[in-house]
Amino acid sequence: MIGLTVLFLFHRSPVEARSRLRALRGLSRMFSRQNSSEAHGLRLLRNWLTSEQRAQFDAKRYFDVIGCDSGRRYRIHYGTTSNVYEIDAIGRRNVGCCFMPAGHLVAGDIMLAQKIALETNEVGTLAVANKFLPKELPPNTCMSC
Repeated sequence: MIGLTVLFLFHRSPVEARSRLRALRGLSRMFSRQNSSEAHGLRLLRNWLTSEQRAQFDAKRYFDVIGCDSGRRYRIHYGTTSNVYEIDAIGRRNVGCCFMPAGHLVAGDIMLAQKIALETNEVGTLAVANKFLPKELPPNTCMSC
């Protein structure tokens, strides 16, 4: 890096050199943020969302899905645990469901797995999910996750 810096900064005034270094560091940070695991997970999730779900997620940090077996509506909030709720016709939380894929995954990947699970195998998903009442446990505090 030092050799590249010397070549890049060769024949520059110290003020100009510092300005260019600051710009390079900023570009490097921006590149790192856009290529992080979290950024990749959110991009993948957004690609799988319908336009309605995407708009809902962008505005509220959650999106609704319809269970394939019962037709019930579930709301998946941004997060990794205790972030899925069955909701009633007016949007009130009925029951919380805590389930996620195995492994260390970022929020976008977990939310995508939750979406696909409810839309393709609702009964099987709910059979392994830990249920909780929303008023008893706030989001992200599932006791058995």
